[in-house]
Amino acid sequence: MSTGADGRQDYLGSGGAGALGERMGIRITEAAVERVVATMPVEGNTQPYGLLHGGASCVLAETIGSVGAVLHGHTVDRPFAVGVDINATHHKAVRSGVVTGVGTPVHRGRTAVTYEIVITDEDGDRVCTARLTCLLRGA
Repeated sequence: MSTGADGRQDYLGSGGAGALGERMGIRITEAAVERVVATMPVEGNTQPYGLLHGGASCVLAETIGSVGAVLHGHTVDRPFAVGVDINATHHKAVRSGVVTGVGTPVHRGRTAVTYEIVITDEDGDRVCTARLTCLLRGA
C-alpha cells in the first residue's frame, strides 16, 4: 500500500486490504470518509459446508470499516485506527460468486468512529450486516 504526500494511504491502487485481506481476495473499489466499498470472492472463504464463512464476512467488514476510520482519522489528526468492537448478523448463506460490502459512518468523533457495513451477494440480497467501532490514535 503506498502512502501519498499527505500521509494518506492509497487503498485503491494497492488493493488496500492488508496481508489477510489480500489472501482472502478482498479488493477496495471505493474509499472515501462517507463510503467505502470492497468485494470478496466466496470461493476460498468458505466453511466446511461450502458456505461463506461468517469470519470471512467479519474480515471484509473490519477491512472496510478500518479504511473509513483511517480516512476520517486523517481529518482530526488521529490517523491510526484500532478496532475495538465488531458485531455481525448473518442473514443469508452464499455458496459462490462475489460479495460486496458497503461501509457508511454511523458516528465520526475525534477519538472513536463507528461504521455500518452491509454485505450483499451478486443479486443484491443482504448477506450480513456488521458494525465496527475503532479507536483513533495520533501519530
